[in-house]
Amino acid sequence: MPYKDRSMGLSVFGTLTILLGCLAGLFGLYLWGKTAIGVAARAPDGFSTILPGLFLCGILAVALVWLGVGSIMARRWARALLLILSWCCLVFGVLLLVFAAFFLPHTLANMTAAGTAAQPASNARLKVIVIAVMLLFLGVFAVIVPVVWIFFYNSRHVKATCEMRDPVPRWTDACPLPVLGFCVFLMVNVPLMLLLPVSGDCVVPFFGMFLTGIPGALGYLAFASIWFYAAWSLYKLQPLGWWLIFIALLVWMVSAILTYPRLGMMEMYRLMNYSDAHLEHLQEDGLLTGNPNAWLMSLSNLPLMAYLLFIKKFLRRSGDQASPQQIPVASCQ
Repeated sequence: MPYKDRSMGLSVFGTLTILLGCLAGLFGLYLWGKTAIGVAARAPDGFSTILPGLFLCGILAVALVWLGVGSIMARRWARALLLILSWCCLVFGVLLLVFAAFFLPHTLANMTAAGTAAQPASNARLKVIVIAVMLLFLGVFAVIVPVVWIFFYNSRHVKATCEMRDPVPRWTDACPLPVLGFCVFLMVNVPLMLLLPVSGDCVVPFFGMFLTGIPGALGYLAFASIWFYAAWSLYKLQPLGWWLIFIALLVWMVSAILTYPRLGMMEMYRLMNYSDAHLEHLQEDGLLTGNPNAWLMSLSNLPLMAYLLFIKKFLRRSGDQASPQQIPVASCQ
């Protein structure tokens, strides 16, 4: 079919993607600098507590710069991965925006109650403005920006432009994009799970109790191994990987349901070696310590399990021995 050349658009969006990667890197530097100042001031929470956040900022910065360059070069893999990343950002952005809109009124009430009697009205107005700015910032960068990226990279003209300028099939063409997106999600979580024992957050719910120390580290190592193998197996469209990750998520959810509501969130934070000041702040705020949050943590795997049910239709049947490389490129969209 005839198409419109989108090389200029790929260059523009690639440049913008590189700028977003630079912003992610700057935020990681800010997080590191803020923690360094706290360590110099003998703050109880050190660098180990921000390792997962630094890792996410670093990998996001590198990935966005790499994908931006790929978009400028009109590479197939760049378009596919940017489309996947945009969908992931949109889903998590909407959840984050809903979470912020739900909990910020409670935070506003606590902040207003802590204000002085001499300036209650001005404090309330100022906090409303601050919260509105925060919601606007989240709405723009977590919702609107991913929607624009999805709209552009999902265009058939963009797809055809990349296929004409990059005619060689790439590794992203080997399986459908919904499955590839879940594989990328699993692979990003593998190093995060390996970082948790190092950061001191090695607390694993285990059927009514929390595992810490070496047992907790072994638990995260086991889940990281399952995530890695399941991602590779799903990439090859093998049903074994699907069943492996589905059973692992189910076991994790049952274990969490038997642990978080029974022991409470404060016990988990205490085992994660949070400082007394941090624990006191969490207890006073109450946003992340109540019973609803315990159930929210327990049922957090339900969206992933629903998505697994959605992508099951893309997997090969047990008798089909065709390799992923033999799948037509058109079927990957």
